[in-house]
Amino acid sequence: MSKDLDIGSDGLGRCSWASATPELREYHDSEWGLPVSDDGGLFEHICLEAFQCGLSWLTILRKREAFRQGFASFEIEAVARFGDADIARLLAEPGIVRNRAKIVASIENARRSQEVIAEDGSLAQLIWPYAPPPAAAPRSYAEVATVTPESRALAQELKRRGFRYLGPTTVCALMQACGLINAHLAGCHARERVDAARVEVLSRLD
Repeated sequence: MSKDLDIGSDGLGRCSWASATPELREYHDSEWGLPVSDDGGLFEHICLEAFQCGLSWLTILRKREAFRQGFASFEIEAVARFGDADIARLLAEPGIVRNRAKIVASIENARRSQEVIAEDGSLAQLIWPYAPPPAAAPRSYAEVATVTPESRALAQELKRRGFRYLGPTTVCALMQACGLINAHLAGCHARERVDAARVEVLSRLD
C-alpha cells in the first residue's frame, strides 16, 4: 500500500492528507473532488483557491464561513456590486485573509463571471470543457500533477477574459477540487464515487 494512503479506524482508505485534522477529513470525504457545476459553487472555489495562493488549504478551510459571510455567500451578482466601502469592510474583517489584491481580484472575478454567464450561459460551460479524459488512479502524491496541459489552457483562457490570481497551478487545484480531475489516490474510498459523479456531470453538460 502507498505511504500516501491511510486506512482509517472505519476501515476506509483515504488520501493521507485527510488524516491531518478532522476538518480535512470531512472536506475530503464529503466534498473534495465531487463535481461542482453550479455558478455559485464554481465562483466560491475560484475565490477561495485564489486566496489560498501562498497559504495552506487548511487555513482557508477554517476561514471559509467567515469568507462566506464577508462575500455575500459568494453570490456573483452581489459581489460584483462591491465597492470601496466593501473593500474597507473586508480589510477590517479578522476572520478572512486580509489581502487587498486578492479581495479586489475576487470582486473583479465576479464581474468577469457575469460576463461569462451572459456570453456562455454559465461558468460550467466555460470551465468544464477543459476536463481531461479519465486517467489511471495515481498511486502516490508524486503521480498527482500540480500543473496539466488542461490547467495551463484554462488558466490562459481565464486570463484572456480578465480573471485574476488564476495561474496554471491554482487552476489545477481548482480542477481537482471541483471534480474536473480526480486526484484521489488508488485505494481511496472516495475515488469511485467521484468518477461516477464526474461522468454524470460531463454527460449533462455535453
